[in-house]
Amino acid sequence: MNSIAISDWLKTQNELRAFVYKKVRDKALAEDIVQDVYLKVYTHISSLKESDSITAWIYRITRNVISDHFRKQSKTLHSFELDWENQDVNYNECVSSCLKDMLHQLPSKYREAIELTEFHNLSQLQLAERLQISYSGAKSRVQRARQILREKMDIAYHIQHDAYGNAIACQSRLACGCE
Repeated sequence: MNSIAISDWLKTQNELRAFVYKKVRDKALAEDIVQDVYLKVYTHISSLKESDSITAWIYRITRNVISDHFRKQSKTLHSFELDWENQDVNYNECVSSCLKDMLHQLPSKYREAIELTEFHNLSQLQLAERLQISYSGAKSRVQRARQILREKMDIAYHIQHDAYGNAIACQSRLACGCE
């Protein structure tokens, strides 16, 4: 490893640790992942092109190592986590349907923000222009709408996700067609 790469690595190591920790929420695991990244950087430094930014390259490796970790983790499901009787249920569709039903419970300004960004594929900048509000106001409105929906979903349903974000279990805490 050349001296430029070593100095860049040392400079980004603490930032990298914080970045990984935000993704995995486990200090020991974050340390392990950073060490895996270090090994990959060390063994693949020769593949770095002169035009590549070493910091961007290190973060790309880091994101791949984190993805690999979650991919491996998602393959180890325990039998007690699965609903063997209802194997044909598509929980993603069920959760999506429940979210759409709950969308109607939102105040109109939040419902409109979610509908335009999520269902009509407007960017938040386009949303701001359309609603004639500031960009930060549009971002806040979408985030607040998502937060309200998340809180309503947490009250109404117990949903388990795999590492990819797919719903693998959905149990109603209220009356719902998910079960």
